[in-house]
Amino acid sequence: MNKKLKIILELAGFLLASLLVFCLLSLMSTPAGNRLKEEVQDQDKIVNYVALGDSLTEGVGDATGQGGFVPLLAKEVENQTTGKVESQNFGHAGDTSTQIYEKMQDREIQTAIKNADFITLTVGGNDVMKVIRDNAARLSKLKEKDFEQPARNYQKELKKIFETIRQNNPEAHVYVLGIYNPFYMNFPNITALQTIINNWNIATEETVKEEKNTSFIAINDLLYKGIGGEKGISESQSQINDLLYTADSFHPNNIGYQIMADAVFKEYQVINEK
Repeated sequence: MNKKLKIILELAGFLLASLLVFCLLSLMSTPAGNRLKEEVQDQDKIVNYVALGDSLTEGVGDATGQGGFVPLLAKEVENQTTGKVESQNFGHAGDTSTQIYEKMQDREIQTAIKNADFITLTVGGNDVMKVIRDNAARLSKLKEKDFEQPARNYQKELKKIFETIRQNNPEAHVYVLGIYNPFYMNFPNITALQTIINNWNIATEETVKEEKNTSFIAINDLLYKGIGGEKGISESQSQINDLLYTADSFHPNNIGYQIMADAVFKEYQVINEK
């Protein structure tokens, strides 16, 4: 009798332990229905992308008319996520840093910034061009010192842009694209311009480093020589940059914009893997 009771007790203990394990596993795991619900919610998730800046953001030179690197980047991000990327492009050709800042006071743009998950900014190229235009009569004699004060003024405007972004959205990551030298292959004798562009990018990068959740994306080395190009200031005659729009030899073409999008997306992946 004692032996039978012992067997019954052992069996009861085994069943109780099994029941406890089953209950524990049930609590720890997500039911299939809930998992399916979460997957559907992920698919319905909207990633808001806001693009600010000048003609590079507007997409001047994009023969498809789709908006340059902005839709290309949005597609790359969307392919990495289960959700949908919705982009708002506020780029305007010709805008300097001051004009970009002024446009950002618009309520529509500030609302977009407030709802953004990530932001791109192209800025600085028109600030440099303004100095060049103001000194058109002595273009071949331009020196680095001619850009020093304009660069300091530009940095102040860039900080005001960041302040406006952070007042509306403290968390969204901002990707700031540098500028490039479109004249490197067209005007090989203006050797100082490459140094000027490099210094301008350094000024931008220094300002970016002072900001949280902000990355600087260097694009000059990716664009100024063309596709695998090694010609330029070392040559006695100008060359064609096959990454630039043939109609103006200034803005990127479709391939150039794809390179820009890839550069930003590479940093986007690094940031979102942290």
